[in-house]
Amino acid sequence: MFESFRRDMRAALERDPAARNRLEILLCYPGVHAVWAHRIAHWFWRRGLLTLARFLSHLGRFFTGIEIHPGAQIGPGLFIDHGMGVVIGETSELGENVTLYQGVTLGGTSLSKGKRHPTLRANVVVGTGAAVLGPITIGEGSRIGAGSVVVRDAPPNSVVVGIPGRVIFRDGKPVNAPVDLEHTDLPDPMAKAMEDLIGRLHQLEAEVEQLKKSVTREKEQRQ
Repeated sequence: MFESFRRDMRAALERDPAARNRLEILLCYPGVHAVWAHRIAHWFWRRGLLTLARFLSHLGRFFTGIEIHPGAQIGPGLFIDHGMGVVIGETSELGENVTLYQGVTLGGTSLSKGKRHPTLRANVVVGTGAAVLGPITIGEGSRIGAGSVVVRDAPPNSVVVGIPGRVIFRDGKPVNAPVDLEHTDLPDPMAKAMEDLIGRLHQLEAEVEQLKKSVTREKEQRQ
């Protein structure tokens, strides 16, 4: 557990340019505090002390604004950046070095027991306000754009954007996703489709206008 604590602190130092030193992280980073609170609560959860684990989780939520169910399985190096509003469900599974931004939801879509929350493999980055829902798997090294709603599996090294989330490949090749998420450098498939549609509409309008002129000329010649 203590090794995981060190990995979590190191993750904040490596992935947040604003982080200056370990003391600042220890005192001022609610994302790190929430992860540490979860690791303690999860330790009790695995030993059958479920109510105590839930209570510790509740305290962590109260002090940090980040809700992590004690049953969630979280690998080392999780970094929650500006984590207010982050929710991680009971059967969620997170691999090493995952990054979550504020407002992220790893939620369920079923009321039945069993696996109902997502699995995020190593080095996944989830952008601000995104929701990953259901027992789906997001492949290693993938990035999920801000505000996206993902309800289907995503292959490794992919970029997922939109509502519902769509997998986008740059230049038809898998994306070599970095650890940080460039929120301003994400493709928008819906915007691209709208641009294509508007371009086609303008082309059709021009063709109709030409046809009108042709019909008018023919009428004038007959007269």
